[in-house]
Amino acid sequence: MKKILMTLTLCAAGALSAPAMAAGCEAVVEGNDAMQFNVKSIDVPKSCKKFSVTLKHVGKMPKTAMGHNIVISTAADMQAVVNDGIAAGAGADYVKAGDARVLAHSKLIGGGETTKFDIDASKLKAGTDYAFFCSFPGHAALMKGTLKLGS
Repeated sequence: MKKILMTLTLCAAGALSAPAMAAGCEAVVEGNDAMQFNVKSIDVPKSCKKFSVTLKHVGKMPKTAMGHNIVISTAADMQAVVNDGIAAGAGADYVKAGDARVLAHSKLIGGGETTKFDIDASKLKAGTDYAFFCSFPGHAALMKGTLKLGS
């Protein structure tokens, strides 16, 4: 029985750290009340013209207390995008309006909600380091990952 439980635990742990890949041009990312995304990387196939990302907030807390979104920028721009998003405030979903550094972003959602957005994959360049992150104040330190243009 212990071997079965250990095997199941190891399989579950591996699934949490696996890249968000789908059999197409889409990925699903879950955020929770512990300020965690269930994936650390998203691979966008080069064959995709448009790549869709679905964000599911699997927690219970409202967006005013534990809101989550996904913002995509270069890794180098991430902190400045977060800072400007905080200044923009909750009414702007913590994303500065018209920010050219933001390649795509979702709306801010609370527990039990789901949102979907698209990335224009033609804007992604091979060899560039991209990041996806939650721009809700204080979340980006933990809720972040890498996004890359795959093969």
